[in-house]
Amino acid sequence: MVSFTILAGGYDVFVATYLFSSDTSSLSLLSKSPTGPDPSWITAHPTNKSILYAVNEVATGALQSFTIKPDGSLSGVIDSVSSGGDSPAFTAALSTGQVAIMNYNSGTGRVIPTESAATQFDTSATTITFPPPVGGVSHPHMAVQFGNEVFVPDLGGDTIWRLGQVGSPGNFKIHGSIPQPKGSGPRHMAIFNNRIFTLHELASTLTVQAIPTAPNGTSSIIASASIIPPNPPAGAVFAAAEILIPAPTKQFPTPYIYVSNRNTGVQTASGDSIAIFEHVGQGTASEGLRLIKQVFTGLDQIRGMEFGPEDNGGDEFLIAGGVAGSAGVVMLRRTDGGRNLEIVARNLDIPTRTSFVWL
Repeated sequence: MVSFTILAGGYDVFVATYLFSSDTSSLSLLSKSPTGPDPSWITAHPTNKSILYAVNEVATGALQSFTIKPDGSLSGVIDSVSSGGDSPAFTAALSTGQVAIMNYNSGTGRVIPTESAATQFDTSATTITFPPPVGGVSHPHMAVQFGNEVFVPDLGGDTIWRLGQVGSPGNFKIHGSIPQPKGSGPRHMAIFNNRIFTLHELASTLTVQAIPTAPNGTSSIIASASIIPPNPPAGAVFAAAEILIPAPTKQFPTPYIYVSNRNTGVQTASGDSIAIFEHVGQGTASEGLRLIKQVFTGLDQIRGMEFGPEDNGGDEFLIAGGVAGSAGVVMLRRTDGGRNLEIVARNLDIPTRTSFVWL
């Protein structure tokens, strides 16, 4: 029997541990590990899978570290450090041993070095302040490592900021930007095959463009596609959330793009959908984004979702959760080479979850 252990963050005071059996298609809740408040986004250390980092998405934001026990539960908090702002909604562990954390409400962020044990934080990291748009507010929502840079989509500033380290670890500065369509609200992004794929929350669109030359090169939007499902219910209000481009594997060689919808208005029993796209014709005049499928999940406002590892066939599965409602967590299986998804399990023990880490 092949079983997978999965951690799940949320707006609560714990990180949940689930066990998924692919043989029996069962998804069960194993434990709840106490944390600080609102560990809404969690991320694993890139090489030491026994270390987990979690945000505290509150006004006095923080980043916490934990070790993961053999049973999938967490240790107590090992170390905690200020995020440098209000409501950090995202964190990412970098290959350099630093951890990026972005504060949505205050328009700030930090890239925090860790000590040799990787569970202890160096408190000397500078706080990065993102320039607010005229008459508006900066809302940094993600951090993506690209070479020796960190890209930060700014939902409030309609910009992707380019950060670079200046001198010692923890000292990052803005050294460039990639403008995005005005009013689109870039929320999350993925980089694949020399292209930036950006999911825009306010416009509910997916765009693709070439990666501009650092630090301030420009590139135009090659293609833009709506991710909103057809025939939405009256009173629906959509806001895009997550984008995933899983690396090609033997079982799934085509890198399809999976993006989540969030209907923040009038919801229906079918819930929100995951839209599947294919990037076609790269480098040709017909380069574009082709919608393959809209898969409805029964979830309310899908904020987080994550594919499993290739080991033991985990890349066949996608776990997702909503930030609202009571539909719990669902496990989906990729079918038709990744062109479709089917729900194989659901767990209702916890009504909402917002981010996931497969162990």
